[in-house]
Amino acid sequence: MNQEERRVLVAMSGGVDSSVAAWLLREQGYECVGVTMKLLGALPAQPEDQGRPCCTLDDAQDAGDVARRLGILHYTFNFSGDFDQRVIRPFVAAYERGETPNPCIECNRFLKFDRLYRRARELGCGFLATGHYAQITPGAAGPRLSKAADLSRDQSYVLYPIPREQLGRTLFPLGGLTKAEVRAIAEREGFVNARKRDSQDICFIPDGDYLAFMERYTGKAYPPGDIIDQEGRVVGRHRGAAGLTMGQRRGVGVSSPGRIYVCGKCMADNTVTVGPEEALYSTLCTVRDWNWLIDPPDRPFPALAKTRYRQREQPVTVIPGEELVRLRFDQPQRAVTPGQAAVVYGGDGSVLGGGAIVEAVP
Repeated sequence: MNQEERRVLVAMSGGVDSSVAAWLLREQGYECVGVTMKLLGALPAQPEDQGRPCCTLDDAQDAGDVARRLGILHYTFNFSGDFDQRVIRPFVAAYERGETPNPCIECNRFLKFDRLYRRARELGCGFLATGHYAQITPGAAGPRLSKAADLSRDQSYVLYPIPREQLGRTLFPLGGLTKAEVRAIAEREGFVNARKRDSQDICFIPDGDYLAFMERYTGKAYPPGDIIDQEGRVVGRHRGAAGLTMGQRRGVGVSSPGRIYVCGKCMADNTVTVGPEEALYSTLCTVRDWNWLIDPPDRPFPALAKTRYRQREQPVTVIPGEELVRLRFDQPQRAVTPGQAAVVYGGDGSVLGGGAIVEAVP
């Protein structure tokens, strides 16, 4: 390998996964350059009991400590402006439209595999590596994005926006390992973050109260409104339609002898529709901003798809289009939610493409 082929920019969040990813690459003979992205800038004042967000100064210090143990360079890049523009603002706007966005996907799209990828090239690095649990596998038409060996940790769903041409310049060193194996390596090497708890929440909303965050961020008061049943009868009041999502049952604000769920929202009327679980099922969804990781097909084809991160893939017919892709499910699917990602897989576990759900129909 020439110098560029040996040089890898490793995204180091301060967590155990990215730290072990850097260790593995160094052991494989790569020249690693660690980088931590500063993503959170001047956010609105947070409640004292909100919890500890990720991407903090402590995280950057943990990443730097591991880099020093490995004897590699480490930088911190301030991408907080990009993060606000590309992730937080679109997140708020999507909720205001009645959607349920996934900000981790947008962070991957615009920060890790755009801004950070370009920075890697500027630094003379031939590869960008992260601590995601996924794999790059060989294919007849070039490298493929595939599921991790440990399916319980697989993160390929949130990686579908990677540009196809970058797959050959991307490394996922943890793709063949389990979490237990990763922590064992970190313990053995004496990493300060070996037992660090995994981040579970959205990094800029660690307490999970999206509506309260949006009110602090925008300075707006999202007004309460009517909760209606499927016949249009008022059955309760919500404290802000933007704070509720499709399929939600807890915290809706309606008493009922049976289980009821959010099955629709009208942001123009500021109403939330509730109904029984059977009202949540759809047979077809339309998807925008599609990213193909294979040669774009020109006719419908069978595949597997998931419309939520933890969902098991379901059989579908993929119907390509110039601007929108449609997925027709073999069996009705529950709570297919606008704003969430629909990701399509081949039978071998490789990602064929994905995009953001526009609407779902019965």
